[in-house]
Amino acid sequence: MPLPFRLRLPSPRTRRLLWRGFLAVAVGLPLLLTLLFRFLPPPGTPLMLIRAAQGHGLDKDWQPLDAISPHLRRAVIASEDGKFCTHWGFDWDAISNAIDRYGSGRTLVGGSTISMQTAKNLYLWPGRTFLRKGLEAYLTVYLEALWPKRRILETYLNIVEFGPGLYGAEAAARHYFRKPASALSQRESALLAAQLPDPLDRTPLHPSPAVSRHVSRIDARADQVQLGADGACGAG
Repeated sequence: MPLPFRLRLPSPRTRRLLWRGFLAVAVGLPLLLTLLFRFLPPPGTPLMLIRAAQGHGLDKDWQPLDAISPHLRRAVIASEDGKFCTHWGFDWDAISNAIDRYGSGRTLVGGSTISMQTAKNLYLWPGRTFLRKGLEAYLTVYLEALWPKRRILETYLNIVEFGPGLYGAEAAARHYFRKPASALSQRESALLAAQLPDPLDRTPLHPSPAVSRHVSRIDARADQVQLGADGACGAG
């Protein structure tokens, strides 16, 4: 049965305008937000909204990097991205290993640097799809091009999830250890860093034997973190 109306496709000129508008948003919006968040704390993240909707609450307290213990800075780098201070956003060896594991039938995990995790936490939703990984890599380029390493680490340590409804070093330190993030010891810092791969199911107060071994490895590696040529990555 013929339709009572004719479907009209957009004209070539309209399609060009739509495509240009899409490109302007895809390039311009991340650029604008990344420039803004270089100087201002982000008000929240998609993950915070998702967790709040799930009933986990929201506990965060932004602190400048110098108000976060150097022990925690080094422990997080040792745990999550040992080359953070020397790479440009991507650890190609770790990415290659993650792809090899995926090719052998395992889940697509690993390979994300602190820069990539910051981009993901700041702008994207949780998940392990190639689409999200691609967007994560795209946004990482903006962060590395426009932010110094200190700002990337500062933002990561203030928005990363440390437990149900807990975001950032200050909220985690006060919740678990009843002290500010500036006063965390090396051991406490390693315990918090060990939370990051699985913050909803782990607790630094009662680590499993496997997590305790991971904490010991973090503790041993923290003093070996590479600071880069000028030590300006914020680890020290």
